[in-house]
Amino acid sequence: MDIQGVVAEGFEPVRDAFVRNFEVLGDRGAAVAVYRDGRKVVDLWGGTRDADGTEPWTEDTAQIVRSATKGVAAAVPLLLHQRGLLDLDAPVGSYWPEFKAGGKEKTLVRDLLAHRAGIPALDRGLTAAEAADGVSGPRAVAAQHPFWEPGTGHGYHAQTYSWLLSELVLRVTGRTLGSVLAEDIAEPLGLDFWIGLPESQAEAGRVGRVAPVDPPESAGMLRTRPRRNVSEAYADPGSLTRRAFAAIDPLPDENAPAYRAAELPASNGIGTARALARFYGATIGVVEDGARIFTPATTGLAAREHSSGPDRVLVVNTRFGAGYMLHGPASPLLSPASFGHPGRGGSLAFADPEAGIGFGYVTNALAKSVTADPRAQALVRALRSAL
Repeated sequence: MDIQGVVAEGFEPVRDAFVRNFEVLGDRGAAVAVYRDGRKVVDLWGGTRDADGTEPWTEDTAQIVRSATKGVAAAVPLLLHQRGLLDLDAPVGSYWPEFKAGGKEKTLVRDLLAHRAGIPALDRGLTAAEAADGVSGPRAVAAQHPFWEPGTGHGYHAQTYSWLLSELVLRVTGRTLGSVLAEDIAEPLGLDFWIGLPESQAEAGRVGRVAPVDPPESAGMLRTRPRRNVSEAYADPGSLTRRAFAAIDPLPDENAPAYRAAELPASNGIGTARALARFYGATIGVVEDGARIFTPATTGLAAREHSSGPDRVLVVNTRFGAGYMLHGPASPLLSPASFGHPGRGGSLAFADPEAGIGFGYVTNALAKSVTADPRAQALVRALRSAL
């Protein structure tokens, strides 16, 4: 495998693990990047731009990162909070009056961020067109009766997170979440990351195609069977698990131009591993040219546990901060101090304020993993050994 890019002295184990991901664990096209104390120390890429193609992955190839989008999207409401424009302890209905319907009048803004709002699913799944139109999704979650009393427990809002965050930001700022991200975060930091792919980037042809893949026989760890209760939850069409992931039904074509152009903060962010690593580096401190996103107080808010224990959707124990998944058995990150978000099928990005790390991994070969893909975990273990 021809791996391109650079690795600073001492971080060679990350390169070795990245190579092994292709040779043993079934990667087809991928990139990994690491910032430490604001300086880029790993920037690697290899394989093909398309999971089912032959053109090489290049330095600026970008990919859809599925739910790793959530961690980037969460920076927008936290930035608004940092600027004094959004109170996390205010009822959502104080900004979005229609949201009070169905017994949700006491739902707090921080409940949305920490997956405690009680509306991970919809009574009727939206079509891909409805999900993307900017109106149907917010209207549906505003009208939805919660599946549990908001604030009393948590469950992963796999798809509805898109419409909850996007409408809240729109009500507070008059701008879409994707535009706030672009203008207030991505452009100042020089990030190649978009929620709502601009036509100029689509025309540039730099975004690769993702595809589901089966692990090779050599990747025995990828074939590990999940616990029975987890398997049953995903297999049962009536379970909250299945319904949460089917809030868009049928599932959209993630390579379609219309889907890429939509703003779905839960699932359709597109970017590079370099952008993700730099983004997370800027959430915990200053990166290379003096840029940063969060104050120390906001960093602490992102990393502080808001939800923990049995997840009513993922059917395992999970931990969440204000918009970020935290380190735990279901989603191991670098250390207990880490906060970030995985993307179903492989991608992973996070920050570790104690180690000064910003990490990003993206892949076009979508495996069946949900929160702990073996390829991403191999890279995290290698990074840990290098520190």
